[in-house]
Amino acid sequence: MSNCSTIMAIIQANRVETAVKVQDVLTKYGCHIRVRLGLHDAAVGGCTNSGIILLQLCGEDVPVDLIEQELNVIPDVRVKYMSLE
Repeated sequence: MSNCSTIMAIIQANRVETAVKVQDVLTKYGCHIRVRLGLHDAAVGGCTNSGIILLQLCGEDVPVDLIEQELNVIPDVRVKYMSLE
């Protein structure tokens, strides 16, 4: 089984403006994403403009640093990750 011990959290302070750019990066590295969970406050009639995406990254050579760098250059996006080895 591939190494799937890296968890990445992506915080978007302005989802409306950053969603497409974040999605482009995630699509580029999609073969390394095993699980993706998106969280935001949803309510009847609207939702917040901030959110968190949690990823489980898999593979022997996951380019975690590249993914982090590409996401961090997007305004209003912050990234943190941890390895559970």
